[in-house]
Amino acid sequence: MKILIAPDSFKESLSARDAARAIAEGFRTVMPDAELVELPVGDGGEGTTEAMLSASGGNWFTETVTDPLGNPVQARWAMLGDRRTAVIECAAASGLALVPPEARDARLTTTRGTGELIRAALDQGASRFVIALGGSATNDAGAGLLQALGARLLDANGNDQPPGGGVLEHLDRIDLDALDPRLANVSFSVACDVDNPLVGDNGASAIFGPQKGADAAAVQHLDRCLDRFADVALATTGIALRDEPGAGAAGGLGAAFLGFFNAELRPGIDIVLDTLTFERHLRNADLVVTGEGCLDGQTVRGKTPVGVSRRALRAGVPTIALAGAVNDGADVLFDHGIVAVHSIVRGVTTLADALENAEDNLRFAARNLAATWCATVSAAGDPNGRHEP
Repeated sequence: MKILIAPDSFKESLSARDAARAIAEGFRTVMPDAELVELPVGDGGEGTTEAMLSASGGNWFTETVTDPLGNPVQARWAMLGDRRTAVIECAAASGLALVPPEARDARLTTTRGTGELIRAALDQGASRFVIALGGSATNDAGAGLLQALGARLLDANGNDQPPGGGVLEHLDRIDLDALDPRLANVSFSVACDVDNPLVGDNGASAIFGPQKGADAAAVQHLDRCLDRFADVALATTGIALRDEPGAGAAGGLGAAFLGFFNAELRPGIDIVLDTLTFERHLRNADLVVTGEGCLDGQTVRGKTPVGVSRRALRAGVPTIALAGAVNDGADVLFDHGIVAVHSIVRGVTTLADALENAEDNLRFAARNLAATWCATVSAAGDPNGRHEP
């Protein structure tokens, strides 16, 4: 029997790798002869790089780059085992967590550090990039990223623009003559789970600006700045970015990738599963076990368990999900290939205790799930546990 174990992290308690290991240990106590394939995954959010590196092999790299406020910061990125795919989370260099709440100002923050990570990966020979956009502190339409990679953003007097999205209203032209020539031969798969346009009432500034320190006046100012960026980008590349779905992700960083690079914006879970060749691991599987910290009605919106279950369903393999909490709306998961969901918590507990005991609880729940699965397939008359779709 083959069991594919493909969980996300259990936030604040277990990494995806640790969760996969705990589930496998629980299954192994009941099914010592089963083929247990541990494939930790992620949906483009926190921990995605670690999960992909664990599954594929490769190496971490640490660079000193520019943080959102222009200060030096140590940021990590990964090269996967194929030695050509770099995985970069923009939050590592340009993330909101790097800026204290009292210092947040979306008019000043820059994506330069993310561009510096891309340049470092190019130096290591990367020809394919997986970029996770979540968690940025920025609203500069990727201006800093472009500058780090050699582009010049100039005002009407031919002066280089200073950092931050708040100066883009003065942008006159974008000079790509010195853009790193290696970018012409690489591709970007950009994990983007929002469809916000660059500007307008549903754009980057209006929707995400307030959490990055923009008050109502700053939101209006930044929206004008991004509108100007869209005009100049159109004149430079011929690509209309203003209303493109996803262009507003990460304060307009989505627009920079769409307008200036060979890039595709896709749901993060699909990028991760494709990179990990998920269908290859699914072959001959009898059961898929997935999970994350919480399952509810929002899980269908690009989260790992449903991304996994939809692909397993297409292959005729049932999926069971384990979670720290199963909340309102989780019944919708049954329409997306998940045949059962189980909370791993044993009895009434506090959140602190649930987090502290997550590994033991997950191992125990997996052991019970394995025993139930064995009893079910035995009752169905197949002692080998083979599943007939």
